[in-house]
Amino acid sequence: MVLAVDLGQSGARFKSSDSEYVSKRAKHAHESTLEVLNDLFAEAQEHFGSGFQSDVVALSVTGVYGDVGEPKPYGQLAAKYCGATSVAIMDDGLAGFFGALGNSDGVALSIGSGTVAIAGRRGSYSHTDGLGHIFGDLGGGFWLGKAALERVLATQEGRDDATLLSDFFESEIKTYVSLKSHTDAKAQLLCINAAKTLLEAAEAKNTDAITIRDKGAEYLAKTIRAAWTNVGGLRNEGFAIALLGKLAENKGYVDAIRRRTSSLLPQITLVDPHGNHLDGAMFVAEHVPEDIEPLLRWWHK
Repeated sequence: MVLAVDLGQSGARFKSSDSEYVSKRAKHAHESTLEVLNDLFAEAQEHFGSGFQSDVVALSVTGVYGDVGEPKPYGQLAAKYCGATSVAIMDDGLAGFFGALGNSDGVALSIGSGTVAIAGRRGSYSHTDGLGHIFGDLGGGFWLGKAALERVLATQEGRDDATLLSDFFESEIKTYVSLKSHTDAKAQLLCINAAKTLLEAAEAKNTDAITIRDKGAEYLAKTIRAAWTNVGGLRNEGFAIALLGKLAENKGYVDAIRRRTSSLLPQITLVDPHGNHLDGAMFVAEHVPEDIEPLLRWWHK
């Protein structure tokens, strides 16, 4: 039996051939991936009971920044909890690529609280951005929300004039005032949640919100171009782009990304993803038996 696991910043999901399980346990920036997975496996073992056994386990994890490292600790952990003899550990961006496009050439762009683009072309793969909110993730949820809140707070202090934009953020401002720290997980979550309000303001034709949204789309278009170029792709070469993640559900943002990407890469085709990150982990378990270093490594007992 194959077990696929997708660990993200908002929760985790397990999928086997006959069942699925969703956990609210998420991976936060300050936590060890192995420690979180240990908690998740213990939780899932209690949920599945004696049926929590699998020869092959495929782990999609966030926060590895394009290099999954040594696979042995992950293999030993999966072996301990479910008797696994083969374990794949992969960057969640690569899982998103295989879930969205399978073996096809193209680019899969994941847009959630952060953002990462994986390009695949003729058996080669590249990882672009996915550097975390301090050093990158330009155009992701944290970036959008932070950019909006910066203008709103500056307006309150008289340093900016985005008054109409501020009207959309009354709830976020109340949360901001209640913060005990401006650098902890609650502050980060405020920025991430503010992205939804920013996109709603853009849909309501607020010009300041549209400016921020379109700047985010410009960053993402450049990320897609860089990912494609990094695998030897050409500007006038036709290829598919699939968008995944929560922000990919916003039509206005998707349209803005498409417009800006088309201006850089005129032959692209925006396609619906075949599946998600969890489907991609399952795809790897069943169809990708070799390492794709440093994005994917296997451990065998």
